[in-house]
Amino acid sequence: MDWFSHIGSLIISKGGMESIHALWTFPAIILLALIIAWAAESAQYFISQGLALAVLAWLQTAPEFMVEADLAWRKEVHLMLANLTGSLRLLTGVGLPLVFFVSYFFNRKYKNGSTIKIERTHSIEIVFFAIGILYLFIIYLKGSLNIIDGIVLFALYIIYLLFLVKLPSGKKEDQTHMEYIPAKIVGMKGIYRTILISLLFIIGGAGLVFVVDPFIESMKAVALSIGITEFIFIQWVSPFLSEFPEKLSAFYWAKKKQGATMGLMNITSSTINQLTLLPAMLPFIYSYAVGGVTPINFDAYQRAELLLTFAQCSTTILLLIDMRFTLYEASGMFIVWCIQFFMPSLREVITYIFLGWTAVELTLILFRVKGIEVAGNFVYTYKKYIKT
Repeated sequence: MDWFSHIGSLIISKGGMESIHALWTFPAIILLALIIAWAAESAQYFISQGLALAVLAWLQTAPEFMVEADLAWRKEVHLMLANLTGSLRLLTGVGLPLVFFVSYFFNRKYKNGSTIKIERTHSIEIVFFAIGILYLFIIYLKGSLNIIDGIVLFALYIIYLLFLVKLPSGKKEDQTHMEYIPAKIVGMKGIYRTILISLLFIIGGAGLVFVVDPFIESMKAVALSIGITEFIFIQWVSPFLSEFPEKLSAFYWAKKKQGATMGLMNITSSTINQLTLLPAMLPFIYSYAVGGVTPINFDAYQRAELLLTFAQCSTTILLLIDMRFTLYEASGMFIVWCIQFFMPSLREVITYIFLGWTAVELTLILFRVKGIEVAGNFVYTYKKYIKT
């Protein structure tokens, strides 16, 4: 007890009473995110699979949007960018690999268990993922994010949704393959199910409005108390907590061999959200907070973070371009992410590693060692479902 008392006193003395709020804001964010996830997963049972994944991903990342909006309102550009880059690197460096590892652990006994093959209609997600990455590079080159960027990114996301709306409905998932609470909700009678889903959305959304501000303040206080910068703390802890529900759902799907692609695409859809919608809203909120149309300008350190994020995402998209994800690819992404997490001083080295890996993948494609199956699948999907 004396040891715990000493640690508690140390945290309070360095971080102030605000750090104590972490005891309730951290679990509150996770719980509220889970509530939204349960509602979203239950609702997606009744709509087409492609659109369902996009809507599910957006709702599951709602806490992330709330945190980012609050930071933009506070005009804290350095923390805003920390949260944005951290979430993207967590999704691609941890989310996708862990989905693969879960699938591999439960399905390694099957033939080709070391590879997840992506269904051809999901080429839509991969193509828009690639477009989002290219625009991230434009933002890096400009060194700023403005209202025009926001309009372009928002339009890109709308086009993405219009494509998904045209895709065929997925097979209705058997309730035994769903998580316990969503399965119970889906099994309810129509009117009661609708009411409960609506209540979960309302409770989760309203709760986030009240919790997000003390959540950010408690993160700052804890960062101060344990001697690390707010930037690093918010870059990793905030996205991890707010993205927890989507990872949980993706991992659950990945246990079933037929659900591995769905798990991967759940993470990919969330990445698209954070490459388009999330940065799209920032210049609008920031400008309103400042009191006039104002671009968000990035300094040298922030641009370095953007470049690392672009390099990691570029590697990811080139790994998925052949519509498959393999053991060595997932392992490589996860190992390099771990290095950057535990040794943040190597940020520049990690950037070069990802850029070099990207160059290797491009060379394999150029010499036709690796195919670009996503292109043919996209054309097929477009002609069969989108164009009609």
